[in-house]
Amino acid sequence: MSLKSAALSVRENAHAPYSRFKVGAAIRAASGAVYVGCNVENIAYPEGTCAEAGAIAAMVAAGESRLTEVYVVADSPAPVPPCGGCRQKLAEFGDPNVVVTMANLDGVETAMTIGQLLPGAFGAAHMDKS
Repeated sequence: MSLKSAALSVRENAHAPYSRFKVGAAIRAASGAVYVGCNVENIAYPEGTCAEAGAIAAMVAAGESRLTEVYVVADSPAPVPPCGGCRQKLAEFGDPNVVVTMANLDGVETAMTIGQLLPGAFGAAHMDKS
């Protein structure tokens, strides 16, 4: 399954009655399995869930912990990058060289690595006191 088709498909399931801004995300785990997520809004902002976070949660729930590729799509004039929180979440489960492709419904795509999206990321090494 292509990440693009998976992200486009799951985007349709987004619960976005307030912003009407549906986002779909698909990630490929180290095993090759594809996990998807869509944004889920809540009237009590910011209690919603981003599409990227939902896909990561599905991957972790399935027992996986490493992602190797990401695709995010939204209906916007230009491809939309992950929010700051999702950039940190991606960095938790993917290496800095993992490609994140951002797209819109017109087929415009921009690709960046996690390292480019979150330079100087806070990581486990920062917690090491030895």
